[in-house]
Amino acid sequence: MDFWATATVLFKRWYVTIPAFLLTVVGAVGVFAVAPKTFISSSALVLTLPVTGGSVPSDPRFPNPRTNPLVSFDQGLSMTSSILIQALNTPEAVAKVGAPIGGDITLKITSGGTNPEMMPATPFIVITCEAPSAELAHGIVVKVTQLAQQELRARQQQVKAPPTTYVSATVVVPPTQPDEKKGSRMRSAVVTGALAFFMSLFAAFAAESFARHRRARRRPTPPELGLYEPVASNGTRSLAGREG
Repeated sequence: MDFWATATVLFKRWYVTIPAFLLTVVGAVGVFAVAPKTFISSSALVLTLPVTGGSVPSDPRFPNPRTNPLVSFDQGLSMTSSILIQALNTPEAVAKVGAPIGGDITLKITSGGTNPEMMPATPFIVITCEAPSAELAHGIVVKVTQLAQQELRARQQQVKAPPTTYVSATVVVPPTQPDEKKGSRMRSAVVTGALAFFMSLFAAFAAESFARHRRARRRPTPPELGLYEPVASNGTRSLAGREG
C-alpha cells in the first residue's frame, strides 16, 4: 500500500488513530519518567617519576640530575599503569570500593582507551563510574582514586624499591561532579514511542478491515444470482425461475 492510501486510512479512522497517538505520547513520557536514572562521575591519574629519576646514584657525590616529572615519561610508567589497572579491576578490588560485579553499578578503570582488550601504552589511569545516585557515583570514584594510590605504593614496597624512586599517582582530573546520563532513558522512550506508533497503525488498519467486513456482510445479494440452481451431477443446470 502506497503512502497516500495509508494516509487516507489514517485520516478516515481518526477516532482510532488519535487515541492511539495520544497513548503513544503518554507511553513514551511514562517510560522516560519511570526509567531508572544513572549518574556518571570520573577522574584521571597520571604516573610520574620523582624529580631525581627512577634510580639511586651509585656514588652519593654524583646524584642523579633533577628533572621535571611531567616531561619525564618512559615505557616503565606505562607498564606500571597497566599492572595497576589489572589489579584494580579484580573482583576483590571492585567489591572493596562498593561496586561488585553483577550489580547496578558500572565501574570502568582503563588507561584512556575505549577497548579494554586493546589497552594503549600510556601512563594514565582513567576511572569512570555509573551509579543510580549521584552520591554513590562520586563516592566510588573517590574510593578508587585513593585505592589506586595505595595500591601503587604497596606494590613498590613489595618489590623493595628505594623510597626515593617511588612512582607517584598524580590526580590530574579530580573526581568530577556527577552528571545524569539521559541517553539510556531517552532511547527507552524513543523505542517505546516507535512501538506504540506502529501499534496505532495496526489499530487503524484493523478498524478499516473490520469496517469493510461488516459492509460486505450487510450488502444484499443481487436478485439474478438466486435464479439458478447449483450445477447437477451430470453437468446440467436447471433454471429455478422458469419452473411452473
